Amino acid sequence: MEHLPDLELASTSGGKKEPQKIFMSPESMPKIAKIQLVSSHPEVYEPCDDSFLLVDALLADRSNIINQNPKFCLEIGCGSGYVITSLALILSQYCPWTQFYATDINLHATHTTLQTSANHGVHVEVVATDIASSLQKRLQKSIDVLVINPPYVPTPEDEVGADGIVASWAGGFKGRLVIDRILNVVNELLSVNGLIYMVALSENDPFDICQVMKEKGFGSKIALQRSTEEERLCVIKFWREKETSEDGERADNASSLNGWLGKVPFLNSLRKKGTENDSR
Repeated sequence: MEHLPDLELASTSGGKKEPQKIFMSPESMPKIAKIQLVSSHPEVYEPCDDSFLLVDALLADRSNIINQNPKFCLEIGCGSGYVITSLALILSQYCPWTQFYATDINLHATHTTLQTSANHGVHVEVVATDIASSLQKRLQKSIDVLVINPPYVPTPEDEVGADGIVASWAGGFKGRLVIDRILNVVNELLSVNGLIYMVALSENDPFDICQVMKEKGFGSKIALQRSTEEERLCVIKFWREKETSEDGERADNASSLNGWLGKVPFLNSLRKKGTENDSR
């Protein structure tokens, strides 16, 4: 039996119940979105390795996420809706009060996410916007869990922000153009104890990403990593930095990043447009 730490559960009347001990057996593993119920569109990125890795990272860290008692969760770049719907299902048993938001610059993606969430019986408020520009004031300093599967593939810069599915993977130089823009706004979105989970490619220079975030006051660690024949992917977890994290780890995990990056030879992960099943 897996024991989750005590949670303080909110009552429907706005008051608080006494902390309750919650136990999760292997038979009660959280549900995630079912691929057969994920809606699709020719111009929308479908679930693939990066999406699965991000959801696996959320599953692996679910005890910490649940103990944040999240009120607001946001996905930037929701694509098909697989990730935000999975997060909603993961939290549904223990945090039924949580509200879920998702954004995408691709209007087709917003419609697809709405359909995917509806197919799974969860509610997600989806907004067509660039990163989170139309939600920043509304959700300022309130996001408890922020998930990001950004356009990370190194491409010519003129492909960044293009219409349709290209915008879902085109990241410009080092695949960092959109990533860096997102990192510039997360401080305005994240709550005091909020957590960020972001997919990154080895070519994005995860070590530098973590250094950039450290300068903004965030600690970081590799939450999960995976190598395929085409690419080396990781999910970086960020939090507002303190001297040490809650589990006693130093916030600066640069050495672990260097160790991971040195294990696998450099691979070119540039995807061929229109010839592969690129999916989010």
